[in-house]
Amino acid sequence: MKTTYAALLRGINVGGHKKVPMADLRTLLTGLGHGDVRTHLQSGNAVFTSTSDDEEALAAELGKAIHDHFGFTVDCLVRDGVYLSAIVDACPFPAASLEGKQLHVTYFSEQVGPERFASVDPAAYAPEDFKLGDRALYLYAPDGLGRSKLGEVLARPAPLKGIVATSRNWNTVTKLAELTRA
Repeated sequence: MKTTYAALLRGINVGGHKKVPMADLRTLLTGLGHGDVRTHLQSGNAVFTSTSDDEEALAAELGKAIHDHFGFTVDCLVRDGVYLSAIVDACPFPAASLEGKQLHVTYFSEQVGPERFASVDPAAYAPEDFKLGDRALYLYAPDGLGRSKLGEVLARPAPLKGIVATSRNWNTVTKLAELTRA
């Protein structure tokens, strides 16, 4: 049985660094034996089908293929459509009444507990806010991520040491959930 997944690549095609053309990414995924390969935007989102049920192995395999082909390391997360739809459904903020740039999801390679963010006082950044979910963090930033002081604090390496994290705006979050629906 095939499962539909989204691959989320961290930090590619930003500021001219770690360039991964989406056509090459599609070719890599196809070469790894995956089917129905599509990409979304230029920021490292791919959708594909696989008979594997091991997201970590799929992510590691893709990361190795990117390293072998391009010569640099890219952190990859792979999540199935059921998970991506659950992230949309569990949103603790009123997503329907917000612009896509106001709401972001950071996907983590493992579950992150509140203790990792205990030093962050959300009230100090109001009206910005964040909530933890299943291997994810939801960030409400009414002026967008580029102007978010809370987003800047949450992105500092110390709270996430050893964990792969990559963020997407709400438009991309919902589009990937839609593209991976079986």
